[in-house]
Amino acid sequence: MNWLLVILGGAVGAPLRYLTDRAVQVRHDSVFPWGTFTVNAAGCLVLGALTGAVLAGGAGSRLGLLLGTGLCGALTTYSTFSYETLRLAERGAGFLAAANVAASVLVGLGAVHLGMEVAEQLLER
Repeated sequence: MNWLLVILGGAVGAPLRYLTDRAVQVRHDSVFPWGTFTVNAAGCLVLGALTGAVLAGGAGSRLGLLLGTGLCGALTTYSTFSYETLRLAERGAGFLAAANVAASVLVGLGAVHLGMEVAEQLLER
């Protein structure tokens, strides 16, 4: 039954990624991939909060499969991040490509850390 939890989470995460990406990108008149950046940062935050909740004993492994592997796995996208970064570099926007890499890694790590800390603090009370 674990596979069903992953499928259900992915069935929500994939369209959520697409819709969020489009909604964010259409609001920015820029070649920078703000939509992908946003979904990846949000996915890192959710995964961090979920991990913090699991570590603090406030969430179980089934929720981890549903939200972590399923939802966050489908919501976030390393392949699109890589493709969009390569396209920026190919179009001569080397600075934006480098900024996308640096910002995506830093914001992703920060979001995971923040999510874990918030969940752990909330569940300690």
